[in-house]
Amino acid sequence: MKKKFLYLFFSILFFVVFLFFSYLVKKDIFLRLDFDTTVRLQNHLPKKLDPYLSFFSLIGSFEIYSLIILLIIFARKKLISFLIFIPFVFAHLIEVVGKAFLHQPPPPFMFHRYALFFNFPSSYVHPGYSYPSGHSLRTIFISFLFFYLILKSKMKKPVKFFLISALLVFNVLMLISRVSLGEHWTTDVIGGIFLGASAAFFSFLFL
Repeated sequence: MKKKFLYLFFSILFFVVFLFFSYLVKKDIFLRLDFDTTVRLQNHLPKKLDPYLSFFSLIGSFEIYSLIILLIIFARKKLISFLIFIPFVFAHLIEVVGKAFLHQPPPPFMFHRYALFFNFPSSYVHPGYSYPSGHSLRTIFISFLFFYLILKSKMKKPVKFFLISALLVFNVLMLISRVSLGEHWTTDVIGGIFLGASAAFFSFLFL
C-alpha cells in the first residue's frame, strides 16, 4: 500500500512539474535556449549520422510503442495490466491539448534532417504546435515500465545492470535525435519527459 501511495505521489508530482514547465514555455522564457541547443547539436553531429538517428523516429512512433505495451501486458498474464493503457492514452490526450493550445511552433524547415523515406500513419497527424514531444513522452513511459520490470525480475545483477545501461543509452539517443533532426525543440523534449514520467508512475499501480 505504501508503494502505491509513492507511485501516485510521484505521478502527481511529475504532472505538476509538467504544468509549471508548460507555463514557463508558454511565456517564451526558453526561446534562446531552444534555438542555441538545436544549432549546436546540428553543428556537432555530422549529417552522415542522420539516417541512423532517423530510425529513432520510427521506433518512437505510437504504433511501435503501443505494440510493445501489448507485449508487456500479455507477458504479465494479468488482466489488470490492460489498465496500463489508461495513463498512456491520457498522456497522449494531454499532448494533443498542449499541441493545440500552447503556441510553440516546431523548428523551421531549415532544421529538418529526417533522412528516411518512410513514416508511420501517426507521423502525419499534426494537432497544431510542437509542445510537448510525443516521442519523448512514449520513450520515457516505456523505459520506466522496462526499468520497473527489470528491477522486479529475478535476473542476476550483472544482467540487470547491462539492460538498464542499454536502456539509458537508448533514451539518450532517442531524446537527442528529436532535437538534432529538427523535429522538436529542447523544451518539447523536456515537457515530454515530465509527462511520460507522470503517466509511467501511474501505470505502476497496475503492475
